[in-house]
Amino acid sequence: MSPAGSGPAAVVTGLGAFTPLGRGAADLFDALCHGKSGLRRPPEDHPLFGVVDSVGMAPGITPAEVLPPSEGRLVDRFALMALAAADDAIADAGIVVGADVDPTRVAVVVSSGAGGLTTYEAQALERAERGPTAVSPYLLPGMLPNMAAARIAIKYGIRGWSSAIATACSAGAHAVAEAARLIRYGEADVVVCGGAESPLNATTALAFSHARALAHGFDDPEAASRPFDRRRKGFVLSEGAGVLVVERADFADARGASGYADLLGWGVSTDAYRPTAPRPDGEGAAQAMRSALASGGLGADDVDYVNAHGTATKLGDIAEAKAIRSVFAERSPAVSGTKSMTGHLLGGSGAVEAAICALAVAQGALPPTHNLDDPDPACELDHVVGGARRQDVRAVLSNSFAFGGHNVSLLLGAPSTRRTRAHGSGERKEHA
Repeated sequence: MSPAGSGPAAVVTGLGAFTPLGRGAADLFDALCHGKSGLRRPPEDHPLFGVVDSVGMAPGITPAEVLPPSEGRLVDRFALMALAAADDAIADAGIVVGADVDPTRVAVVVSSGAGGLTTYEAQALERAERGPTAVSPYLLPGMLPNMAAARIAIKYGIRGWSSAIATACSAGAHAVAEAARLIRYGEADVVVCGGAESPLNATTALAFSHARALAHGFDDPEAASRPFDRRRKGFVLSEGAGVLVVERADFADARGASGYADLLGWGVSTDAYRPTAPRPDGEGAAQAMRSALASGGLGADDVDYVNAHGTATKLGDIAEAKAIRSVFAERSPAVSGTKSMTGHLLGGSGAVEAAICALAVAQGALPPTHNLDDPDPACELDHVVGGARRQDVRAVLSNSFAFGGHNVSLLLGAPSTRRTRAHGSGERKEHA
């Protein structure tokens, strides 16, 4: 349980996203608000062709786009996507490490659930085919889960706190929670935080498929991810990265930066139940949400929106719906599951969804749940469907839950900086 604190406010000043809906957080949010899906059938030249029916594929990226030539050998895709998202977030924040801020007062916390699985699988196949000498000395710096954080720190000269939190599908949200803690307790002035995952290899997909976690049997790949719908059959495996720049609010004000949203609080709990299933009563998830509210000094009535973990698994959606009803009693805030359009980015999801929530606060717009055609009565909530919902947003919760029972809930609200913005322009953008 996260304790309430009275430290300085933490404000989100920069956003970056690299997802199946393209590169850029603003474009991602606009696509989601218009119900655009990034899910597709794997092409014939993809490792998942014939393995899964639907997949979330992010755009192509090469080492040369984010790294100097001397550092581009055997860098896993998860780290490349994290670097791209970090480049965009840092540019969006308009901050220069070493000029605007002391490098020792900047932290980087960028997580991954599993790190370079694709690189490891490729090297294992090389060893099986060609023998021991085929294994590259660059394998370890290519696959380790901390390497996204390490490479961002190296690229930008960040010399403060640096870490990666490997809590499966909660990893990205855990990183954002750590950023809030670092700001609140005075350990950093600026934190680059987020998560990334690139799990689109056959071994990973088959493991999830054999665990009956993946959606299957849908002719239309865009219809496969169906959070809270009666026809849901599991999640769609996806890839991508989300990175946020979080600053001490008075520090951001002093340099004239504008904020999307304040990171008000965080809640963390553990189910202590089963490795691959949530507590059926949703109590672990509810505890995380209550802790986030307590950490931010708010009550349930202050929350207007919940971005649900919403993976479209049978048990997970019901447990989360029970948790939300438990926390909010008779008054359900608006709820949507954006994995219906992005798929499940595993360790990258929580950070991408935190960015979505920051933009929901900034824009006064709530993206819908796609494919929610026949809501499961066991998942009864105030679902956002049929298009974005326009409303002022006081506070939002972003939920992430993971194998192992790791629960994280993030609380965001209106920015406390004197300057605020939406999509970096200072103006709200209308959504149909």
